[in-house]
Amino acid sequence: MRNLDLIFKNREFDFSKLVEYGFNKIDDTYILKNIICNNQFEMIVEISKKIKTSKLIDLANEEEYILVDIEESTGEFVGRVKQEYENELQNIIDNCTTFCAFKSKQAKEIIKHIKQKYDDELEFLWEKFDNNAIWRNKQNNKWYGLLINISKSKLGLESEDIVEIIDLRYQKCNIESIVDNEKIYPGYHMNKKSWITIILDESLETKEIFKLIDNSYKLSIGNKSGLSSNNLSKKV
Repeated sequence: MRNLDLIFKNREFDFSKLVEYGFNKIDDTYILKNIICNNQFEMIVEISKKIKTSKLIDLANEEEYILVDIEESTGEFVGRVKQEYENELQNIIDNCTTFCAFKSKQAKEIIKHIKQKYDDELEFLWEKFDNNAIWRNKQNNKWYGLLINISKSKLGLESEDIVEIIDLRYQKCNIESIVDNEKIYPGYHMNKKSWITIILDESLETKEIFKLIDNSYKLSIGNKSGLSSNNLSKKV
């Protein structure tokens, strides 16, 4: 049996599409049974909040065909079976899921805000880090925001919990007054003299983050007359 957690990483299921695709819902589990490879094998996929697994049954002997899950297994026949099996799994990904590297409520609201206001999409620049992305200004290709998953310890906090953060440009002359290391931190992995970091955990209100995003956008086009720390609400 294969654990599918890795291939469904950063994917969100549309459960109605699972049913349209052919999955049957039994209690809280969606189950697909599909005959593949010229009626020689039955592919069984089970998806729920707790488990995501698949297996291939050899219909000739009603036993699980484990060779598809052994990387070292070779041969023309095994290769064909593996390929069709992988294709079927990819079809489920393509038809029943959407890519979602960022799952917090604030991250989703920010992505929507930037799309609506600036018509900018997240760009995933790093193949090995598919949960790190940037926004860039279309006028000059300068970055004005980064959305990243990191451990809290990288911000100097005593925790290895993974959190979503946003990095934004900020006025150099005011950056010391806005960084409090509670809601706003020095820019992670960026120039700390001109970037700030915010953890997307509701500690800073989303409307205040929107102001900081708009400020960062203005700075990316060279407009320095944006926010100062006094322009933000007293909650910051």
